[in-house]
Amino acid sequence: MANDQTNTVTLTIDGKTVTVPKGTRIIEAAERAGIGIPHYCYHPGLSAPAMCRMCLVEVEGSPKLVPACVTTVADGQVIRTESEKAREARTGVLEFYLVNHPLDCPICDQAGECKLQDYVHQEGRKHGRSIEPKRIFGRDDFGGDILYYGDRCIMCTRCVRFMREIAQDDRLCVVQRGNRSVIDTFFDQGLEGSPWAGNIVDICPVGALVSKDFLHKARAWDLDRTPSICPNCSQGCNIEIHTRDNLVMRLKPRANPEVNSYWMCDYGRHRYEWLNRGAAEQNRIEAPLARNAAGELAPVSWQDALVALVERLKELRGGSPVRAVGSAFHANEDNGLLARLVAVLGGGEAVYRSAVAEEEVVCPGFPKLARRRDLAANVRGLGIFGFRRVGDEAARGGLEGFAAPGSVLLVLGDDLADQPETFAADAALFVYLGSKLTPAARRADVVLPITSFAEQEGTFTNFEGRVQRFWPALRAAPQARPAWQVLGVILAGLEDAPAPANAAQAFLRLGELYEEFRGLSYEVLGSRGALINEPARLVASVAEVQP
Repeated sequence: MANDQTNTVTLTIDGKTVTVPKGTRIIEAAERAGIGIPHYCYHPGLSAPAMCRMCLVEVEGSPKLVPACVTTVADGQVIRTESEKAREARTGVLEFYLVNHPLDCPICDQAGECKLQDYVHQEGRKHGRSIEPKRIFGRDDFGGDILYYGDRCIMCTRCVRFMREIAQDDRLCVVQRGNRSVIDTFFDQGLEGSPWAGNIVDICPVGALVSKDFLHKARAWDLDRTPSICPNCSQGCNIEIHTRDNLVMRLKPRANPEVNSYWMCDYGRHRYEWLNRGAAEQNRIEAPLARNAAGELAPVSWQDALVALVERLKELRGGSPVRAVGSAFHANEDNGLLARLVAVLGGGEAVYRSAVAEEEVVCPGFPKLARRRDLAANVRGLGIFGFRRVGDEAARGGLEGFAAPGSVLLVLGDDLADQPETFAADAALFVYLGSKLTPAARRADVVLPITSFAEQEGTFTNFEGRVQRFWPALRAAPQARPAWQVLGVILAGLEDAPAPANAAQAFLRLGELYEEFRGLSYEVLGSRGALINEPARLVASVAEVQP
């Protein structure tokens, strides 16, 4: 398709011709051409003050270097980012940044992902010329999870602008002047209670702002990074799960302008320890269990467990009421096939339990982002599959008497921690798919170990109906299996449909069963997801979205 010449401009950057919309800044045009211009103060989600002077580039015909972060492109421009003048300017700027910056990379949490470290290595001076002793500012506790190292700060003011423009909670400012400038909080008001403050650690380009939770916990180069979805509310923030030694070290936001921009709330950011407890649970189910002739749960093979279970379900199909408990922390693929199993067995009631907050916490500078009231990721998905919420706002209760005498009870993901040992005592068959054996779960006739969302591939549906993918970040227990895989084999045994070979096939099965998912596939979802019943154009190549 021909470019609309009235709305676009064509220019040359480092010998590459690029066509971009009018009003595009040089730094953004260069990025489209695959050229990275060094910068500090510029961030695509914030205003650009052009104060760090790292992004100076040479524009043919201009008498001096111009800042790429605020200068818009013009038709026919010729821009050089690697000219002798531009490189000399960056080298000089870096020399000034190192005048007071401590050489403490070996103990700095930012080492390995620090832009000052990277740029100095690429084009900084080999030897410093300053003979004055470095000024020492020390460490300041900003409150909440944030520590500030004034020695390392380069005054990019990203943190100040984030609190002012996005959080709209003006608690940070620059105090003093010149080489004595530091970031500080207003009076005695720190960052305690700010629901968005953790983002200033993410956007700090050096190690000036660090997280107390992550302090000295791991080195950046030791972390595995996996694209995922925050499970802690129905917003569905795109995140990366950073792991080491099969433990979650931290959660970081992943850019998606349709959901969370570049940000995430501190509530979701700091609730990851339950994933580690699940991965290292001492009483985690290690193998399938079935009740033997003596009435005791005993380990069996997967094949024996599923063959016997399918035969028992065939005996009870159509003659026993069916009850199912799903989980809003489990994937669409898991809950969708559970709902299908209920239908194949003759139909019945399906419920779930999920905690609810008193109110939403909206991000003022990006109102589409909020900590939603539903404190689980897949509440909308469960609604599509016909599950009904029960229990109180703390996700307790609601299951008393749920398993009618003589019923088939299927429980997925809910550990039943608040239920008594007599739970489902009168059920004809109690099947538990989970990872932890609580007293109530021990009442089950068949116990099948399954993976958590962080140990498998799948999708969640957020509050607005956007279906989004996640990938496995943790190694599962040796005999744990994704619930969709287990349920798919059971359904195949009941002659419903062939068992899906992978998560992508399980998701396509949802499209056959539920109109809302029709036309969607993993390729269509890509890395940014798509709305139900509105298949989106592929927003990224398949190679781009792979972890």
